[in-house]
Amino acid sequence: MTLPRRSRSAAALFALAAAVFAFAAPATGQVRAGALPDFTELYEKQAPAVVSIDVTQKVRRSRFPELAEDDPFYEFFRRFGQIPRPRGAPEREPEAQSVGSGFLISSDGYLITNAHVVDGADEVKVNLADKRDFKAKVVGVDKRSDIALLKIDAKDLPKVTIGDPEKLKVGEWVVAIGKPFGLDNTMTAGIVSAKGRDLPQENLVPFIQTDVAINPGNSGGPLFNLRGEVVGINSLIFSRSGGYMGLAFAIPIDVAMTTVNQLKDKGKVTRGRIGVQIQEVTKELAEAFGLPKPAGALVNSVEKGGPADKGGVEADDIILKVDGRDVRSSNELPRIITVIRPGTKVTLGVWRKGQLRDVAVTVAEIPDDGAAPQRRTPPAKEKAKPNRMGLSLADLTDEQKKELEVKSGVLVEDVAAGVRGNVQPGDVILAIISRGTVIEAKSAEQVNALLSKLEKGASVALRLRRGDAQFIATVRLNNGE
Repeated sequence: MTLPRRSRSAAALFALAAAVFAFAAPATGQVRAGALPDFTELYEKQAPAVVSIDVTQKVRRSRFPELAEDDPFYEFFRRFGQIPRPRGAPEREPEAQSVGSGFLISSDGYLITNAHVVDGADEVKVNLADKRDFKAKVVGVDKRSDIALLKIDAKDLPKVTIGDPEKLKVGEWVVAIGKPFGLDNTMTAGIVSAKGRDLPQENLVPFIQTDVAINPGNSGGPLFNLRGEVVGINSLIFSRSGGYMGLAFAIPIDVAMTTVNQLKDKGKVTRGRIGVQIQEVTKELAEAFGLPKPAGALVNSVEKGGPADKGGVEADDIILKVDGRDVRSSNELPRIITVIRPGTKVTLGVWRKGQLRDVAVTVAEIPDDGAAPQRRTPPAKEKAKPNRMGLSLADLTDEQKKELEVKSGVLVEDVAAGVRGNVQPGDVILAIISRGTVIEAKSAEQVNALLSKLEKGASVALRLRRGDAQFIATVRLNNGE
């Protein structure tokens, strides 16, 4: 049967629309509801290896004398909320309780949690998913990485599978199982928001950032990928309220297992060091040192007599490699060095005077923390006029050089308003760096002359001494005079 002209036109339009829809459909297929993952099988297989941890800690309080209720001082203490123990009554110490999470890594009862979960604990009880509970022994604790290894007396236990955090991708689905607010075996899901996060005072751990709902009680629990492998330990949250706000941080499981293996074998963790102070290499600093792109860790100072000093590392070197492994940022260097066994000889690839060279260094052990003595800031005299960089400079006196233990340097007496760069009054300029050349700062006149040759808007890298610390700062020319 032949369709009328209008019907044929409508049919053609319908076919065209269908073709366009069919062509466009695959472009939106990635966001179909059916593409969302199903976590049921993961939970059924992995939840039995997740445990909840109850911690009891005795609260030490000041002792009050035994007083009878008719004693005049009894009423005095009672009014201020401190009820003295009645005469002859048994003394009881109050207890504080807290909860956390953990997971079994072996069938014979070894499990991991956060160090802060069991910190100061008098008793640790582990509750399994099958409702059995055990008193746990704390095998070892490492506060630097926030990892604790526990042991319970049991056999044939379920255990997790350890994954590889290096294979994690931002945007990948991950799930947590733990005990938030005391609710056993709670599962929450989200994605990897970022990798290698650096947090204040936590420079040894490249945290995995997620938007998985993590709350108090989740600490120490596992973070799983969709293959059911543990890739991290939920440790920190960013919160203004104490609860979940979409920013959670997990310790990569490879970092944790390095710590766990040492705790299991030796009961403590040893870490390597080479004895350098470092800072990040910015775009401006890379340009000043003649480095093709920002990378590595800039050496500010070398500990006298330390491993790096003995190996020939110098201030102003940029460490780009450790045994062939790239050091992409300054934060990566301590993470690489600390996991190397003390006594091991490593080859550092350093950028010095526009060339890459190898330096052999024997890694030493990090000693107990100790506070370094603080030197006072050199006193300023009558201030000089500011130079083109907006800095008022003066020569160091012999007394100041002796106190700072430097052969030469120039004192920054004042910094004009509008100067861009991390320079403060009281800093000492030790050197000027330009295009890979390091020029020792010997006098205020010399430094002012060097700066006067810079073009308007140029920037310069200065090696500075502030207190006991040395670092490099870039400063932009203040004016064109």
